[in-house]
Amino acid sequence: MGGRHRGRGGGVLLQAVGRRRSLAHPQPPVQITDTHCHLFLMKVEPRRAVEAALGAGVGRLVCVGIDPRSSRDSAELASEHPEVFSAAGMHPHTASELDASAAGEIDALAANSEVVGIGETGLDFFRMLSPREDQERSFRWHAALSRSSGKPLIVHVRDAWPRALEILAEESAESVVLHCFSGDAEIAGECAARGYFVSFAGNLTYPKNGHLREAAAASPSSRLLTETDSPYLAPQELRGRENEPANALSVVRELARVRSEPLEKVAEDTNRNAFSAFPGLD
Repeated sequence: MGGRHRGRGGGVLLQAVGRRRSLAHPQPPVQITDTHCHLFLMKVEPRRAVEAALGAGVGRLVCVGIDPRSSRDSAELASEHPEVFSAAGMHPHTASELDASAAGEIDALAANSEVVGIGETGLDFFRMLSPREDQERSFRWHAALSRSSGKPLIVHVRDAWPRALEILAEESAESVVLHCFSGDAEIAGECAARGYFVSFAGNLTYPKNGHLREAAAASPSSRLLTETDSPYLAPQELRGRENEPANALSVVRELARVRSEPLEKVAEDTNRNAFSAFPGLD
């Protein structure tokens, strides 16, 4: 883990390697950060996915755990690849499994320098794979770990915005990344007022998600992040296929379109914001 050089800035981008399912768009003049992916869930070998991402201009990836095992796997991938960082936590779907053993493992991982975030955690009242009380208990526990570790809280919210925002306020959460943002412009405004980061994924490109495009257009440029949530949420052009970090540029392009801003500006803003949201990336 020591001795890995990660200078900030664009630099010379590597040539594309193995873009099997990535979009063949021109590379931006600065690097992009994929702030949320799950390399351990992809069919393709993580090394290949990282190489393809580098070739597409994605200079850094945050591989996010969803339980103790995947959190360990993410930390190991980060130790093996200089471009990969990790996050440790329990997804709302697995919140019922947050016992003393699981909490101890995640707490220990949080001390690792390669772990730059806590989560993903949050509330999912759509699928309800864990009871609401377990989700809220786990959410609060992660918020406390975020405070004590000084690392940002990575939050998943689905059909639970009022309660999620209540808990974040009650827990005095300040360093917050709202992963795969699913709210509307009004919710985005509230999140921006609180200083939270809103991260948009490939579903921003889906025809039915006009509310996401409105939220992206209304959000301050200083609060925007990009992600792929790989292997999920492939952009519209690749719907039905496995998503990968190399497709992060598609999100940047859609953000630029809905905000009527140059692609280069959006790439620079979101990449800079990634370092602000995740200080451990520097």
